[in-house]
Amino acid sequence: MNVVVCVKQIPDPATPGELNADTHTLKREGKLILDESDSFGVEMALQLVDKAGGGEVTLVSMAPNDEVSGLRTALAMGAAKAILVSDPALAGSDSLTTAKVIARSVERAGGIDLVLTATESTDGYTGTIPGQVAGLLGWPSLTFAKEVEIADGTVKIQRQTEAGYDVVEASLPAVVSVTAGVVEPRYPSFKGIMAAKNKPVDKVTAADLGLDASQAGWAGARQQIVSVEKAPERQAGEKIEDDGTAHEQIIAFLEKLKVI
Repeated sequence: MNVVVCVKQIPDPATPGELNADTHTLKREGKLILDESDSFGVEMALQLVDKAGGGEVTLVSMAPNDEVSGLRTALAMGAAKAILVSDPALAGSDSLTTAKVIARSVERAGGIDLVLTATESTDGYTGTIPGQVAGLLGWPSLTFAKEVEIADGTVKIQRQTEAGYDVVEASLPAVVSVTAGVVEPRYPSFKGIMAAKNKPVDKVTAADLGLDASQAGWAGARQQIVSVEKAPERQAGEKIEDDGTAHEQIIAFLEKLKVI
């Protein structure tokens, strides 16, 4: 069984992020780390391959400046290889362009049975990539999986809902997004960290994937960030001293908010 896991390399959340003053986008310079939400997909993929008794896990990542720090972490967990898409022409890409990059990377990998993603990245939060990738590949899309099973050419998941979960099944190949509780990610061992340094990383550009300049980056984006403003400071609340009519004032306040 061959599985692709989409992993995003992001600026370290422990350090304050900076915005580019011209584009209003997050600066992605220097070392990037593995998005924690993607570690669950990596672990799930490794367990599925082990259970299948054969196959391998391939990582797909899109990052600037040939950055591989986050990829090496995922490789150290046990993934076999990676495809890194790094190209200045992709700067400013929207979610659909990113999905095109991922879908074509999956096709480039070849022979893939399953694509795993997080439900959303921790620096973008669009949550649209899994469905877009599935649509571009023409594969079924199963989302918010809290449990994943593979058997007889099908994938069956428990799809997390507010009321519990739904059981959803589809034929392979398919795209599945997993929640943070699907498995407990392993910590890379020292042996794994050393081995990751020699695992193959296929570095490709937009052109290698058949994307021309008009389809990539700012030129191909269907959205534009026109401004970024600080959230307004929280205003002091109203204090009510009970003189015997406080309940009437509270009721009037709640009625004004249309709560009651």
